[in-house]
Amino acid sequence: MPLTQMQIIQSLGEAMSWFERELGWGVPPTELRHLSGRIGELYAALITNGQMAANVNQPGYDIVGESGERVSVKTTGMMTGSGHVSFNPNTLSLVDRIIVLRINTDEMQIETLLNDTTANVIKLMSSPDAKGRRSISLSKLTKPTSSRTDIPAVSTVQFGPYTVTALENATIQVFHDGELVSPTRPILRKLAAELGIGLLNSNGNQYNIRQLGSLVIDSIASRGANAG
Repeated sequence: MPLTQMQIIQSLGEAMSWFERELGWGVPPTELRHLSGRIGELYAALITNGQMAANVNQPGYDIVGESGERVSVKTTGMMTGSGHVSFNPNTLSLVDRIIVLRINTDEMQIETLLNDTTANVIKLMSSPDAKGRRSISLSKLTKPTSSRTDIPAVSTVQFGPYTVTALENATIQVFHDGELVSPTRPILRKLAAELGIGLLNSNGNQYNIRQLGSLVIDSIASRGANAG
């Protein structure tokens, strides 16, 4: 049964929360490929208003977009341009569009590195390697764009010039005089200090962005400061 857009958003939020929890336990992003892959597929389904491929491990593509486009999704957690994404040339004929995403592990947001037709993406690929696979260096990809901002907000508060919002997928966004702030963590820490919120949980570990953002929102809301 196809997932609704609401279910996709909820599943994405849960997957991102689990991913961030694993990172907090010291698991490197390279060991979370299955989880990051799932996050990428959910996000791609969201931005294309599409659905997961009907079959598990569908050859070539992962998502069928709203217009019927077959979409291959590649997701990385690498924060430098030294890595690459690989493709199987034998299945590229089954794909109409390729989306390359990055999970920004500093901000816990999803960035789009590439979203183009297969014909255009092939032009960026290297020649086949010894195993026949082709790849694209991350350094060749376009400047990342931040995650989709039309995901509904579940809470919004105002504190001085700052607006702090929690989206339905649990992402925390901070705006300063209406402009989106990135990175988010330093501003959340600043607000936490002003609000008297500690940065460590009961186990002595630092709160992640989502946890700290939720505490900041709750503290501001409890003061009756323009909660939305």
